[in-house]
Amino acid sequence: MRRIALLLSALTLFALCSCSPDEGSDIDIPTVLPGGDGDGNSGNVDNTPKNPYKVQSRKSSSSSYSTYDAYTHDRITGFTPGDDPDISQYGGWKTKKFGNPDGFFRVIKSGDRWWMVDPEGYAFISKGVAVFSPGSSERQKANLTAVYGSTSNWAKKESQFLKEQGFNSLGAWSQVDAVRTMSEPMPYTVIISPMGSYNGSIKSSGKYADGFKSGNTTSWEGYPYDFAMVFDPEFDAQVEKSLSSAAKYASDKYLIGYFIDNEIPWKDFALERCLTKMPSDIPAHKAAQEWLDARKGKTGASYSEASTADKKAFIAYCLETYLQKVSSALKKYDPNHLFLGCRFNQWNYELINEEIFKVAGKYMDVISINHYQKWQPDQNAMYNWASWSGKPFLVTEFYTKGEDSGLGNTTGAGWLVKTQNDRGLFYENFVNELLKSKVCVGWHWFTYMDNDPTNTGADSSNIDSNKGIVTWDFQRYNALVNHMDKMNNCVFQLIQFYDKK
Repeated sequence: MRRIALLLSALTLFALCSCSPDEGSDIDIPTVLPGGDGDGNSGNVDNTPKNPYKVQSRKSSSSSYSTYDAYTHDRITGFTPGDDPDISQYGGWKTKKFGNPDGFFRVIKSGDRWWMVDPEGYAFISKGVAVFSPGSSERQKANLTAVYGSTSNWAKKESQFLKEQGFNSLGAWSQVDAVRTMSEPMPYTVIISPMGSYNGSIKSSGKYADGFKSGNTTSWEGYPYDFAMVFDPEFDAQVEKSLSSAAKYASDKYLIGYFIDNEIPWKDFALERCLTKMPSDIPAHKAAQEWLDARKGKTGASYSEASTADKKAFIAYCLETYLQKVSSALKKYDPNHLFLGCRFNQWNYELINEEIFKVAGKYMDVISINHYQKWQPDQNAMYNWASWSGKPFLVTEFYTKGEDSGLGNTTGAGWLVKTQNDRGLFYENFVNELLKSKVCVGWHWFTYMDNDPTNTGADSSNIDSNKGIVTWDFQRYNALVNHMDKMNNCVFQLIQFYDKK
């Protein structure tokens, strides 16, 4: 009887494995994982409440420490970590396949969970590191030669190191040319900055000089009148020039997609700046007046008539003007890859503006968020971003700085913690909150390497801070990396765990 039972079991298994799934279907292949049953639970689930770690953190060197909770992979009640499933050459999990007839990265919603899908059709979450670069200062260049011999050898060895820690992708400003020379490069992203380039030309030419004077600009982004000049005809030409560079990546299956620009000021006071600060002959002033007249159904409407809703709607109109231009150019030069957004970051403005997200969802495949000013992601905010836009989001910058790094840590928006281990606790807790949301398709730690204080060519936010997972001379922060490794390698299990709750 036992032989017959075994034979029947084998025939049943053969029949199941011989079935060919339909293309585009959502298939879960059951897998037994060491230490658990494939979804983060052992046979006997321990639901004893687990206490979080306590981490002291402060927003800057001039502020006081406060204590925050940090839930790590081993402090989640009811979850028993094991090993994540095998991965494809692109980093997708082979136990969950959606199918992908196009053969490029895309996004899909399955049930109430958003996913990326890799070129082979497997479920993918972008676990990335931004600014994968060996540095540009003189001593960084010398150290690169001494340690690795060449940029290509550095890219090969360090990308392998990242893969071993469970990372599967590279964020913005990475040295993709070096990465692309490898036979199986890490999936990567590209950032193209037409507005950043155009704003740079405005500054160098002296155009809108009054807009940069005290009283007319108050924000750190460096735009005249704190406004991105999306209505200028010259910007249209810059869009075409900048986005044409996308053509060389159009057939590369390892490219996830594009960020277009970074942290543009999409602020509610744009209507006020256009109508009360700018001269009447500036295109933005003309566009604002025409928009308000149409909104109020009269000619010569004044700013004093604008409501709060009007102000939010106008900056959304500015964003739509921008997105129509850049998304059209991107599709012209590369119709295959994802548009990953323009990296929103202001909690007082775009991150709480429903109108902004409604517009973003019409053009972006994924909403990108540079996440600062909070210890961890807010579940209500994440729900709103996805609900308003109808799209998933990707965290494209987040980090903390360790007081034990020996660096001054006077620049950058990331909070301060006392040790590298605390940075690791922060990482695990942050990622755990993202996974709970079901609407986040990845995160990119900012950055691969610490700032080099001797690099006089760096921008003002990247001078002396402990942002990296390695020092400026390639020494690894093992306490941080160990936490990243453990969390990254149980992400699929955590997703299964939360999706079954």
